[in-house]
This record gives sequence, structure tokens and C-alpha cells, in this order.
Amino acid sequence: MSDELQPVEAVEPQVPEEVDPQVPEEEAAEAATDPRTHRFECRSCGYVYDPDEGVKKVGIEPGTAFEDLDAISFRCPVCRSKVAAFRDIGPVTKASGFEENLNFGLGVNRMTPGQKNVLIFGGLALGFAFFLSLYSLR
Repeated sequence: MSDELQPVEAVEPQVPEEVDPQVPEEEAAEAATDPRTHRFECRSCGYVYDPDEGVKKVGIEPGTAFEDLDAISFRCPVCRSKVAAFRDIGPVTKASGFEENLNFGLGVNRMTPGQKNVLIFGGLALGFAFFLSLYSLR
């Protein structure tokens, strides 16, 4: 063995490329901001047009955006109002309510309307089941 020090080549450590976990969330955010996926509510009767569902009653196929509907011939299937009576209420995943109120209410204000319906009607069904169970206490 020699006592001479041999120069060591500088080797840069290879760092594996980081996988960005935000990419799927960003894609979901882009889909949520796409106005073609937004739902529209009739201001006259409250009917909600969802492009994912379409309207079977009048022959509109699922996946048809509200902008693609004929403004002259399309009418609300419930009250027959024109297209001008509809307003954009956002995507299905958007929580209902005012933006400044979403941080209050023990997390309930961040729920979608469908989740709120399950919570309300599920609670009513559970209460009814408890009420009926009182008859077994003879």
C-alpha cells in the first residue's frame, strides 16, 4: 500500500426525482374550474341541471354541457322557464353556501348538498327507528 493520497473524483449524489403529490389535485381543480362541468339551477323552481346526468325527459344525453343546449328550444323540464332563468352554481364537488361561512359549523358547512341530505335524512331515519324500538319495551 502506498502512503500517497490519491485524488478522489467528486461524485455528485444522485437525488431521485420527487413525485409531486399535488398533480392529481391540480387536475381535479382544473376539472372543477371547467365551466362545462358546472351545474345550473333554475331560479324559478329550483331544478338543477347536471351535465353528468342530462335530462332523459326531454332527450338530453348525459355529458351534455349547459352551453351546448339550444337556448331557443331548451326549457326547464319542471316549470318550462327559458335558459336565461338558470344560474351557474358550480361543480358537484363545491360546498354549498357562502365562501366566508364555510369555516364555521363543525365542518358541516364544507359538505356538498348530497352529503348534507344523507346526514339529515339518515338522522331522521335513525330517530324513527329508535322511536319504533320503544314499542319493544313492553
